[in-house]
Amino acid sequence: MKTLKAGDKAPKFKVNDQDGNSISSEDYKGKKWIIFFYPKANTPGCTAEACNLRDNYKELQNEGYELLGVSADGEKRQKNFKEKYDFPFPLLADENKEVINGFGVWGPKKFMGREFDGIHRKTFIVDGTGTVTRVIDKVKTKDHAAQILD
Repeated sequence: MKTLKAGDKAPKFKVNDQDGNSISSEDYKGKKWIIFFYPKANTPGCTAEACNLRDNYKELQNEGYELLGVSADGEKRQKNFKEKYDFPFPLLADENKEVINGFGVWGPKKFMGREFDGIHRKTFIVDGTGTVTRVIDKVKTKDHAAQILD
């Protein structure tokens, strides 16, 4: 798994969000954006992370950031997650792992002694030129916005 690092160009992508709208990396041209990857919608850690970003959304916007959440869940599951917690940002249904593989967040994981392939919880901060300026590897789910704004 080759994860993008600061200084790398963000990959081009075009994937549907929770409502079936096509979202593309081109939509963020000239904007600062945050793309956060989470393993599975509606699980405790992912919910804590996304809710923390929701609760601090205004602050992130005040810093000029657009926000985008990504997992390999389907549109229906993403829509349910977004509506249940009233997220003000789109959630990409990256079932084919186009964005996930592009950013290099899919790979071997360990959980309770088991090894399996899955999404690594990571956040990428991208500038207006499409360059990754920062990668947050150790995401604090309950305090993630503070990590970004730090």
